[in-house]
Amino acid sequence: MAIAELNGKLREGGNKSAARKLRREEFLPGVLYGLKDNVILKVNQKDFGKIMDKHGHNVLIGLTLEGDSVPKRQVILKDHQSHPLRKDWLHVDFLEIDMHKKTRVSVPVKLVGHSPGEKMGGLINHATREIEVECLPGDIPNEIEINMPDVQLGDVVHIRDLKLSDKIEIIDDPNNTVVGVYVEKVKEEPAEGEEGVEGEGADAAAADKTEEKSTDNK
Repeated sequence: MAIAELNGKLREGGNKSAARKLRREEFLPGVLYGLKDNVILKVNQKDFGKIMDKHGHNVLIGLTLEGDSVPKRQVILKDHQSHPLRKDWLHVDFLEIDMHKKTRVSVPVKLVGHSPGEKMGGLINHATREIEVECLPGDIPNEIEINMPDVQLGDVVHIRDLKLSDKIEIIDDPNNTVVGVYVEKVKEEPAEGEEGVEGEGADAAAADKTEEKSTDNK
């Protein structure tokens, strides 16, 4: 698991206006849910963004906060808010972890390369994009990779097929589909003239019934 260093500062609680002011000053407001206490904080937006871009959301961070009673805390990203239109972070929540206790996290699934089935007209169905696992913080993978050149047309990869370290326990249902390569079924159009024949048959049947009723009334 990737480990990164991040510095920040404690801050006083405030309203939305105070949070907007922090963001204008290129700080990202956040909350740290600690092992023994919770603190509100701010970190540099650019520094935090670089860590996310380089390591992803499951990075283990050594967080040093100016004014904190703890010199450094080992944290992971617990939750976040981002701008709906721009690539901007609005708020971040950190979770302090005990490096000697297992924790549960969701790990993204990454498809690497292309399936040979794609050249044969196959379509990719990426059904599961995150998988929940449980392990020690130091063993959390940044992502789970699937080598798509090994996935042929008609193949389906289930969670049970994934090969992970013995130190990592998968929590999700092993029968869940992760990815598959399939050919889209095309609905068969009726052959030319079939609809007309059916129509003529129906008209003939209706005519026969009308004639039968006329005969019965005589």
